[in-house]
Amino acid sequence: MLIREATDHDWPRIWPFWHRIVAAGETYAWDPDTSEQDARALWTGPGKRVFVAEDEDGTILGSAYVRPNYGGPAADIANAGFMVDPARTGRGAGRALAEHVLAAARDDGYRGMVFNAVVETNPAVGLWTSLGFTVLGTVPRAYRHPRHGLVGLHIMYRDL
Repeated sequence: MLIREATDHDWPRIWPFWHRIVAAGETYAWDPDTSEQDARALWTGPGKRVFVAEDEDGTILGSAYVRPNYGGPAADIANAGFMVDPARTGRGAGRALAEHVLAAARDDGYRGMVFNAVVETNPAVGLWTSLGFTVLGTVPRAYRHPRHGLVGLHIMYRDL
């Protein structure tokens, strides 16, 4: 698996799984009806470093971005987003992207990384805790999950 910086030519291969994941409404606090244009701005907008994980045949397995979470004196705390194509899970792309993004963030001078809204039923919570993230708090009943009803949103953090 190759992890590399994304190019403009990658978006048409990211969009189908981005749309599928967000439209499912289970893991991201973004509007399930987000247009492709708005989705591209959310995922690849200014100030973000975007990565893709590619299989040996060039298939994009997933994507991630890293950006400052705050500005000014707190701009050295990162935020990131991760998506793995649901049709291509189980190949280690999520963990590989996470490890790559954590290293890139550290190399870029970030001191820590925060996730502002991790749906508490998201299976990735296990990945994040295995990589050293802790739950700082949970906003109870903050997310309308299509199968579980109202669930909490975790705020997770890790030093880099």
